[in-house]
Amino acid sequence: MVEILQRLGDILEQRKQATAGESYVASLYTQGTDAILKKIGEEATEMILAAKENDASALVHEVADLWFHSLVLLAHKGLSVDAVMNELARRFGVSGLQEKADRQGK
Repeated sequence: MVEILQRLGDILEQRKQATAGESYVASLYTQGTDAILKKIGEEATEMILAAKENDASALVHEVADLWFHSLVLLAHKGLSVDAVMNELARRFGVSGLQEKADRQGK
């Protein structure tokens, strides 16, 4: 499944060469960070509502939308799926409480 995220990351990079009229993602890049963040906020809200309604199908759909737009943001900022995967791998096997304490100590 990681391959799907990496393939999507590659496509999002390619969309940087597209025009806003050709690609939804290119239109987000053209609008800039604030537009991408607004979309992420909308998707996060929709995910929360789906979870509160106990609608599993809608929840999966909204999480996919949130992940997608988060990946758009990463690509827009010059970051890759691998950067997130590496961070998750770094945290693997570390207590969430310990990881949080380590971050607060920095």
